[in-house]
Amino acid sequence: MLTDRQIKLIIGSLLHDIGKVVYRSGDGRNHSQSGYTYLKEEAGVDDEDILNCVQYHHGIYLKNANLSEDHHAYITYYADNVAAFSDRREAQKGEDGFDKTMPLDSVFNILNGNQGKSHYAMQVLDPEAEINYPTDEKTVMGDYFYQEVVSSITHNLKGLLWNEEYVNSLLSVLEANLSYIPSSTSRRELADISLYDHLKMTAAIAVCVEQHMAFHGQTDYKKRLLEDAKQSYNEEMFLLFSMDISGIQKFIYTVGEKGALKGLRARSFYLEIIMEHMIDELLFGLSLSRANLIYSGGGHCYILAANTEDTIQYIKSYEKALNKWLAEKFDIALYVACGYCPASANALRNIPKGSYAKLYLDMSRMISQKKSHRYSAEDIFRFNEKRHDGERECKVCRRTGRLKEDKCSVCSALEKMSGSILYEKYFTIISKEENDALPLPFGKYLVADTEENLKVRMTDEAYVRCYTKNSLFTGKHVTTKLWVGDYTTGDTFERFAKQAEGIERIGVLRGDVDNLGQTFIYGFQRPDGDESYVTLSRTAALSRQLSLFFKCYINKLLKAENRKATIVYSGGDDIFLVGAWNEVLYAFVELRKALHRFTQGTLTISGGIGVYPPKYPLNVMAKEVEELEDASKHTEGKNAITIFDHTHNYPWDVFHQKVLGEKLETICTYFYQTEEHGMSFLYHLMELLRNSDKEINFARYVYLLSRMEPKEDCGAQERKAYKHFSKKMYEWSKSSEERRELITAIYLYVYLHRSKEENEQ
Repeated sequence: MLTDRQIKLIIGSLLHDIGKVVYRSGDGRNHSQSGYTYLKEEAGVDDEDILNCVQYHHGIYLKNANLSEDHHAYITYYADNVAAFSDRREAQKGEDGFDKTMPLDSVFNILNGNQGKSHYAMQVLDPEAEINYPTDEKTVMGDYFYQEVVSSITHNLKGLLWNEEYVNSLLSVLEANLSYIPSSTSRRELADISLYDHLKMTAAIAVCVEQHMAFHGQTDYKKRLLEDAKQSYNEEMFLLFSMDISGIQKFIYTVGEKGALKGLRARSFYLEIIMEHMIDELLFGLSLSRANLIYSGGGHCYILAANTEDTIQYIKSYEKALNKWLAEKFDIALYVACGYCPASANALRNIPKGSYAKLYLDMSRMISQKKSHRYSAEDIFRFNEKRHDGERECKVCRRTGRLKEDKCSVCSALEKMSGSILYEKYFTIISKEENDALPLPFGKYLVADTEENLKVRMTDEAYVRCYTKNSLFTGKHVTTKLWVGDYTTGDTFERFAKQAEGIERIGVLRGDVDNLGQTFIYGFQRPDGDESYVTLSRTAALSRQLSLFFKCYINKLLKAENRKATIVYSGGDDIFLVGAWNEVLYAFVELRKALHRFTQGTLTISGGIGVYPPKYPLNVMAKEVEELEDASKHTEGKNAITIFDHTHNYPWDVFHQKVLGEKLETICTYFYQTEEHGMSFLYHLMELLRNSDKEINFARYVYLLSRMEPKEDCGAQERKAYKHFSKKMYEWSKSSEERRELITAIYLYVYLHRSKEENEQ
């Protein structure tokens, strides 16, 4: 656990640049002094160790300060420098001077070869506000805005205590207020790292440096970190750590027939909480805070830790204990692989060239090796020696154990908690077992709480921590708010099928961002080979923006159009959506468009949509939709959608412009103007198109089109519409690719216009 000195170091490092906000609000003093005065006189901070980290975080003041050689201000100074040279890079056409009205530049400006100049609007991070898309509109960060931010921070800081129980609440306060405020306002530098990201990175680096020096018995911080600082930049003080869960999809899809959709969502959320709990248990064991969590999502995470033998030994024992627990609870369904790599301060800013990418490649290699050799001979022997006296098979997960009625304790608890998981806001971790509480690693349990229950639990000695869902709530051991894609308008497949337009079917979507792993490693490398922008700070900023989009903003996107759908899972880069089939399709189109705007076209998404009767076997759905997603991922250039089956596979631009915008629109326009021809004509046309390589079928196709010609007594408008329709249908039939697009469009039209009577056949 964290020591008092470490807690003060973290808090001092998190607040070291708070004076920048005060300065930009109209205070004319340097930000070190204004920050110190503000915290002491307005925010109620009276701890001199914390205040000195703020007042003396620049060398010009620190070298003349009357501080002991082991004061943490030296570590904050050093960490601030490491974080700053990791995130600050000169712009290609920089100017001299500073501009405190400068907005935060988009981190996507320089991602994947982009050369954008967009920035964010002047606002705080509010899950209820509109999505803060990058914009080119002029934005001036005025004094009045910074004054409001200072007021908000002051209000929140006065409610916190300066101890370990409130460290992560402080992180939430800073994230809410400083996410869209630039760290640097130098005209010469890119301003794409927020003040929040800079403060968080400084605190993460600081505690790692403190632990590394303590492990080696070094206490003269002044000499080591101020006078001889540059000599340490190549020393591997840090450990970049990654953890990855295998078996996620299979685990989520293991649900019973009754309440399958609620079961899917419950298992998905349970797994997400397991991941967050594992992260927090590891951070606690390593005496770190959430400041050291670089990224979490999709069943994996990255953490910055201290490179000490104690850290490495703890990680090894932690990984072993974790997999033992997973095996006891879920057999071989879930497995965790950990990877780590020593890193220097220079490596975190990619010096020498290629060293940053090597960190990720080395971690990935270690994880891959563990996945291919999961279990030792001892583990396998233990699996085979299990006794099952008096045990039966769970009807849901098929594991053998002592059952409650016909379900194991986990499946039974998940079923009973499924409603709370969907609609409650607070999820509490406790250290004692309760009825229907869900088990977590290391002797902990999960329960859903109301705000009133939470406040009562906080006084209980069994209380460990609480996660808040999509709410910036601060309090004792509120570890973090979790951005969670929890949008829903229903909880059964049958209900969604009834809400579908046309044919009563559900849609199942699986999709994820293309090449995200490569983007993390190489995304900030410039087209000319320049790697100066490849740093940990930008990776962290990118990760946070993607998590915000897929875990928070996605709720707003679906709500805006009142989509008849539910999010089963939405992680740091992927999405699993179920709903009325047409609503799922529209949602994916909108999501892709929003992601393009949010990332300035630097990232793409591919996925598959399966369309099924509501009672279709879930395990078959899972397999088929996985294959559809895989077909999109194997499309040249990716950035694709596959719907129905693998023959309806298109790059997004083709699907949007040619299938929806051209062919489906033409069909809809014509049939909306005539009632003479029903679905049977389209069925016949589609059947002939499928076999149009045969000459006789092509002739029949042309003949069928001619039979659709309006009678002489029809109006000119209808005849004109037919002429355009038949001409296009004839032209499209002559090209194999156009025919394929037309068949997809006809499928969509038919599905959209199936009558109730046809649904019941």
